[in-house]
Amino acid sequence: MKKNLLAKSIFAIALVVLVGWCAFPPKEKVILGLDLKGGIHLVLEVETSSALKGELSEMRQRLGDFLRDREIPIESESVADDLSIRFVLPTASARDLALAQFSDEKSRFNTSSTRLDGDKYELKLVFTSEEDTRLRESAVRQALETIRNRVDELGVAEPTIQRVGMTGDRILVQLPGVVDPERAKNIIGRTAMLQLRLMKDEAPTKEALLDKNAGKVPDGFEILKMTPPRQAKTPVERYAMVEKEVRVSGADLEDARIGHDEFNMPAVDFRLSTSAGRLFGKFTESHLNERLAIVLDNIVESAPVIRSRITDRGQITGSFTVQDAEDLSVVLRAGALPATVRYLEERTVGPSLGQDSINQGTISALVGGALVILFMLFYYRFAGVIADVALMLNLVLLMGCLALSGAALTLPGIAGIILTLGMAVDANVLIFERIKEDLKAGKTTKAAVEGGFKRALLTIVDANVTTLIAAVVLFQFGTGPIRGFAVTLIIGIIASMFTALFMAKLAFEIMIQKFNVKKLSI
Repeated sequence: MKKNLLAKSIFAIALVVLVGWCAFPPKEKVILGLDLKGGIHLVLEVETSSALKGELSEMRQRLGDFLRDREIPIESESVADDLSIRFVLPTASARDLALAQFSDEKSRFNTSSTRLDGDKYELKLVFTSEEDTRLRESAVRQALETIRNRVDELGVAEPTIQRVGMTGDRILVQLPGVVDPERAKNIIGRTAMLQLRLMKDEAPTKEALLDKNAGKVPDGFEILKMTPPRQAKTPVERYAMVEKEVRVSGADLEDARIGHDEFNMPAVDFRLSTSAGRLFGKFTESHLNERLAIVLDNIVESAPVIRSRITDRGQITGSFTVQDAEDLSVVLRAGALPATVRYLEERTVGPSLGQDSINQGTISALVGGALVILFMLFYYRFAGVIADVALMLNLVLLMGCLALSGAALTLPGIAGIILTLGMAVDANVLIFERIKEDLKAGKTTKAAVEGGFKRALLTIVDANVTTLIAAVVLFQFGTGPIRGFAVTLIIGIIASMFTALFMAKLAFEIMIQKFNVKKLSI
C-alpha cells in the first residue's frame, strides 16, 4: 500500500513539475489569439466567375486550334460575358463539322447553334450545371489551400483560415500578431499568375504599338501593359505586344527565391520542373536574340533578351526593392490563386486593445478564483484547503496543456477558464458531501473517504462527459471565438476531473496513511 502511495506521489509531482515548466512563463509559452495579441481579421470572397473565364479562355484556344488543325474555317472566336465560348463559322457545313468535333466535350458543355446573317452560324458552348458547380468548388478549395500556403510562408503563428458563409465562396483569415496589414493583404490576395511569353515589340502607347503593326494586332498576339521602373520618380507608361501562347506558366514552377541581378539589385530566381525545363530549353534555343516577356497577373514585369539557351532556371527582374522581391517569391512559391479575390471585411485589432482584454480577463479570473477559494475554506475548512490546492493545480495543468498543444488563448478562452474554475469545485463539493454523509453514518475516516470518492465518481463522470461532448461539438462546428471558448473548456474539464478524482484523493490518502489522521476537518 505504501509503495503504491509513493508511486502515485512521484507521478503527481513529476506531472505538475513538467506541466508547470511548460507553462512558465505564460507570456512566452502560451500563444495568444487575435483578440489578445492584435492582428488582422479578413473576410475574402473568391470570384469564381473569373476562374471559369480562365478555364473558358484555355478551352477556346484549344478548341480553336483543334478546328484549324482540321482545316475547319472560323471567322471569329471569343469568350462572352455570360461565361460561354462562341465560334462564328462561315457556312452550315463548317458548323456541322465543328459540332461533330465537339462531341467529345458533351460531358462538360451544352452546345447550341444560332443562324446569323447570310449563311453564317454561331456555335455557343456553355458549361453544364454539374461542370459549373465542380469548377467553382474546385476554385474555392484551391484558393483556400493557396492562401494557407502563403500564410505559412509569412510565418504567422496560429492563423485561422477557413471557409465561411452560406454560399461557400468566402474565406475567413485571422492573423494574430501581424503588424503590417497592407503587406499581408497584398501577399494573400495577389493572384500571382506567372507566364513566360514571346514578346514582339513595345511602345509608349497602344496607338503607337498598333502603328508599328499596320494598325491592328496580329493573330496570336495581344497588347499588355508594362510595369514602369520602380525607381523612376515619374513613371512612364509603356505597352508590349506579346504572344497569347504561354510557353511557361506558374504551374511549372518548383521554387522561387529572392536573389540579385547582374547589377546587384534584388530579383527573384525561379526554378522550373524537369519536363518544363526541357521544353523551355528548346523554345529559348530557337528564339535567340528575341525578347521574353515575363508576365505577372497580365502585366509585363520585365522583358529580357534571350542570349543563350535557358532550361530550368530563370530570373525575374524589375527594379524590385528587397521587400518586393521577397513578397513575390512568397506568392510564387505558394502558387497562383485560381481566381481573383475581393475583400469584403477587414478589421485590425491593436495590441493595446488585446492587452486591455488580457488585464480584464486576468482580473476576472483572480476575483472569481478568490471567491471560490474563500467559500471552500469557509464551508469545508481544512478539506477546503485540499480543494483549493486542486483548483490551483487545475489552472497549472490547463495552461501547460495550452502551451504543449499550441492552441491559442482567446478572450472567450479566458471565459472558458473562469467557467472551468467554477466547475472544478463542483466535483469536490460532491465528494465532500458524500464523505460527510458517511462520517455522520459512523464510518471510519478511511472508509468515509473511500466511500465518498466511489459514490461520487459516477455523478462526476456523467456530468463532465456530457459537458465535454458539448464542448467538442462547439470546437468541431464553431468558428473563431466559439472555438477559443471550446478549447479551454475541453482542456479544463479533463484537468478538473483529474485533479478532483486523482490529486485530491491522493492528498486524503497521504493524510490518512502517512500522518494517521483519525478525524477530518470537513
